[in-house]
Amino acid sequence: MFRPKALGGALTALATVAAGVFFAAAVSTTPASAAGTGTGYLHTNGSQIVDSTGATVRLTGINWFGMETDNKTFHGLWSSNPWRGQLDTMARLGYNTLRVPYSNDALKPGATATGINDFVNPDLIGLSPLQILDKVIAYAGSKGMRIILDRHRPTSAGQSPLWYTPTVSEATWINDWKMLAQRYAGNPTVIGADLHNEPHAEGTNPAATGACWGCGDTTRDWRLAAERAGNAILGVQPNWLIFVEGVSCPSGGLSNVWDNDPSNDEDCGWWGGNLSKAGQFPVRLNVANRLVYSPHEYATSVYRQTWFDAPDYPANMPAIWDKYFGYLYKQNIAPIMMGEFGSTLADPKDRVWLEKLMAYTGTGVTGMSFTYWSWNPNSGDTGGIALDDWTNVNTTKQAILQPYLIAPSGGGPTGGPTGGPTGGPTGGPTGGPTTPPPGACTVTYRQVNAWQGGFQGEVTVKNTGTAAVNPWSVTWTWPSGVTLGSGWNATVTQSGTTVTAAAPSHAPSLAAGASVTVGFTANGTASTPASVKLNGAGC
Repeated sequence: MFRPKALGGALTALATVAAGVFFAAAVSTTPASAAGTGTGYLHTNGSQIVDSTGATVRLTGINWFGMETDNKTFHGLWSSNPWRGQLDTMARLGYNTLRVPYSNDALKPGATATGINDFVNPDLIGLSPLQILDKVIAYAGSKGMRIILDRHRPTSAGQSPLWYTPTVSEATWINDWKMLAQRYAGNPTVIGADLHNEPHAEGTNPAATGACWGCGDTTRDWRLAAERAGNAILGVQPNWLIFVEGVSCPSGGLSNVWDNDPSNDEDCGWWGGNLSKAGQFPVRLNVANRLVYSPHEYATSVYRQTWFDAPDYPANMPAIWDKYFGYLYKQNIAPIMMGEFGSTLADPKDRVWLEKLMAYTGTGVTGMSFTYWSWNPNSGDTGGIALDDWTNVNTTKQAILQPYLIAPSGGGPTGGPTGGPTGGPTGGPTGGPTTPPPGACTVTYRQVNAWQGGFQGEVTVKNTGTAAVNPWSVTWTWPSGVTLGSGWNATVTQSGTTVTAAAPSHAPSLAAGASVTVGFTANGTASTPASVKLNGAGC
């Protein structure tokens, strides 16, 4: 009846990039321990995800793809925004979890990561795809973020309806998962495995050849395969969550509407989005309280489903979501973590869809978890939160998502924008910027990296005053000859020897007691910023 999402989540995440070179660097493993994402490993309790203390946790994350493509590593590493700067922005905006798609090709010995700007990311030179992943995990963990690994494709060539292909066996799929579970055992930043991306129908009923749910055919029943892989992973790492997506058509085949046989027709949904049979045929894991169902849900920018043209749209949507996955959450069967959902918002119906969907997930810490698709601007069917420069943000999308985001601790000045991306200033006099009294701030500086002819650093300024500084601006000076390369977490410019970091429009206010970290790369001899000021007052 339709061909939903015919090319899958990262369907046009194809970019022409130049191969880069890399530096080797040490990897640290800082465990996540933050208010936004809980303490220690996570498990489930009915429809909720909880941490090691029993506190409820809501994962409000984002996808950063690329490791599943020919580049075998995160896209956007070719941009002028260093990889840490991109993670800084995600955390500051309120994304507490990162879903990382990969293909089995990226895990092979000798796999090479390409498309990296080695001037901006010199610390990645010479690293394998897994070593780059190690660094991203370590840094994300230091910011309180969590990581979900997503087996997105068997090979970088494309997605598959089943979890195996003629060239990538089920054994390879499971063994690679066990390797990852062992690699990150003991590091609770990595919380689990999204077993296979978007299992879906193939072939026309009654000759179905795609992924079914509950059909009992071990070569096609995704529910049974998820049990085999999930239990193998839990045998290695019993603390992980197992994220199981849906199928598209429970039969595993596409309906034939031309044969006048209604028995061959069924209700289908998005690839990976149909969990309508999970209540009747649940995934059974050997370790209790580890199962999270993870549907995908998209808008007309991906495929114009019939329900978008229903006369009662969008009032019809909650019942559709209930049918495909929401009942699992509402009946306290298992948590829901929407692994992908997104839109270009080009069609007015899409904005209504996104607003309605976010309201459906619920507010506060007990709402459904999610990871938005995507951070990347080069997803052709949805676009991204990042704009084409991989630095600035799509404020329209961010404003819709913002009320539902629960930032990791250390993620930004106030745990995310206080007034939303378009909300404007939220504190201080309306007639102009707030000026703190002298000494009402402290500054710390960290040199992140250095190389011949340049360096990378972070200036962290804390507002120690009693009122918000709105809008905030940080300035410092460098010796003659040191010039700005790039900056992030602010609009960073240089005039003479003075550098100015102005608040971005989506986070203009620096609350009392809050801190902001401005990152940069610079050319010249590594130098500590001097005469640091917050809105003209010395720190």
